[in-house]
Amino acid sequence: MIPLVVVESPGSWPLHLPPRTEVVTARAYLTDPRYLDLRKATVFNLCRTYGYQTVGYYVSLLAAARGHKPLPSVATLQDLRLSPVIRIVGEDLEEQIERSLAPLKGSAFELSIYFGRNVARRYDRLSRALFNQFPAPFLRASFARDGGWKLQGMRAIASSEIPPGHREFVIEQAEEYFARPRHAVRPRQAARYDLAILHDPQQLDSPSDERAIRCFVRAADRLGIQATVIDRDDYGRIAEFDALFLRETTYVDHHTYRFARRAAAEGLVVIDDPESIVRCTNKVFQAEVFARSGIPCPRTLVVHQGNRTELVAQLGLPLVLKRPDSSFSHGVVRVEDERDLQAKLEEFFEHSELVIAQEFVPSGFDWRIGVLNGRALYACKYHMARGHWQIIDHEARGERRYGRVETLAIEAAPAQAVALAVRAARRMGDGLYGVDVKQSNGRLVVMEVNDNPNLDVGCEDAVLKEELYLAVMRTFRERLDARGVKEGSP
Repeated sequence: MIPLVVVESPGSWPLHLPPRTEVVTARAYLTDPRYLDLRKATVFNLCRTYGYQTVGYYVSLLAAARGHKPLPSVATLQDLRLSPVIRIVGEDLEEQIERSLAPLKGSAFELSIYFGRNVARRYDRLSRALFNQFPAPFLRASFARDGGWKLQGMRAIASSEIPPGHREFVIEQAEEYFARPRHAVRPRQAARYDLAILHDPQQLDSPSDERAIRCFVRAADRLGIQATVIDRDDYGRIAEFDALFLRETTYVDHHTYRFARRAAAEGLVVIDDPESIVRCTNKVFQAEVFARSGIPCPRTLVVHQGNRTELVAQLGLPLVLKRPDSSFSHGVVRVEDERDLQAKLEEFFEHSELVIAQEFVPSGFDWRIGVLNGRALYACKYHMARGHWQIIDHEARGERRYGRVETLAIEAAPAQAVALAVRAARRMGDGLYGVDVKQSNGRLVVMEVNDNPNLDVGCEDAVLKEELYLAVMRTFRERLDARGVKEGSP
C-alpha cells in the first residue's frame, strides 16, 4: 500500500520521509487522474482544515471513494462532531483521564495530540488512548474538573492551529509515524492486500504461539497478502488495512471486540467478526441456539435466583456450572453436592445474573473440530489433564497442567462428530471456530463452539502442516477478491 502525505502547501512541511512515501498537494490528489486510478494507498491528510466541504474534508471523502485508507476518515470526522460519542469515550477512559490529570490544579485543561503524542511525555498514555478512539493526525481534547476530570470535547485541529513552539515536535512525530514499520515481513512481490494480525505474545492463553504467527505471515505472503503483526496500541491504525485476523483470546468487554467492531465498520474483512465474538463468548446464547436448532448437547439449564433449587432434580449430581463468558476452563466448576452447589452459585451470581448449569458428561477427551467458512478443517483429540476432568487443570499445585493434543486427519475422525461440529458452527457464522464434541456412552454432544480457536505449531497443524495456515489465508484472499477489487491492481 503506497503512503501518500497530502498537504495544501508542501513548503510548510519540511519532512524527511521514508522511501516510497510521497508528498502530494491536496489539489493534485483531488484532480490528477494518476491518484484517481491508484488502487492501493494510505492517505495521511494533513490539510489546514477538515470542516464540512473544505479541501481537507474532500481529501478524506474521495480517498474512501477510491478505496484508499484515509487518516482521518470521514467516519472519524463525523464521530468528533457527536456529543454522545465523546461522552461514551470519556466514560470508557475515565480512569486514565483521572490518573493523567489528577496533579493539575485548575478547573479546565486542553490537550494537543499529534499522531498520538503530546509535547509533555506524562500525557502520552492519555494521548495514545484518545488517538486510538479518534484516529486523526492533529487533535485537541478539552477537559473540565467536575468532582473529577471529565472529557468535554474533541476536535480535529487544522495545521494552522499548531502553536509555533510545537511545530518542531509535530514534524518529528510525523516523520516517526510515517517511518514506523508497517509490515513485519517484506513480500517477494507487490502485495495486493494488507492484513493486520492482532497478537499479544505475552498472553498466557494466546490462541497462536509466535511460531504459528510467523507461519500465518508466510502463508499470507504466498497469496499476495502483506501481513503486519499489531498489538492493542495500534487501534488507531485499523483503517490502514484491508483485513483483520484476531489471534488474541476474545471477550465482548475487551479491546479484541472493539478491534473487530472498528474493523467491520471500516469495511475490513474480519476473522473473528464481532457477531461471532458475541455469540461464541456467551454460553447463554449458545444454550438457546442449540435448543432451538435441535443440536444435541448436555442437558442444560439457564440458572437464575428463581430456579436455583431445581438443578439437582433436573440435572442430578455431579453437575457443571459455567460463567456465561468462561474460556480456557476458567469460570467452569464441577460441583459434587448440594452445599457446594449453592456456595458456587453465590460466587457466580456476584458477576452475572445468569449462570449455565449442565449435566456432567465424563470422557477421556474432547473432539476439537476446526471449522472454517462452514467446512471442517482439522480434527484433534484434546485429552483431559492427568487426574483431572478438564483439558486444563488450573489447580495443580499453583501451576497449569494440560492434557495432550492428538491431531488426526479429518477423515480419521468420526464422520458423525465432524458433521455435528460443522452444523453447530454454522449456527454461529461463517468464520473460524473450534467446536468441542464429546463422545460418551454411545452418544455425541456438542459442548460449545469457540471463536478464535487455538492454532499452534506442532498441535493443530500436525497433520496439515503449512496447508492449515494457507487455508486460513485463502479464506481472507477469497473474501477480499469478492469485494470487487479490479484485476491488475497493485
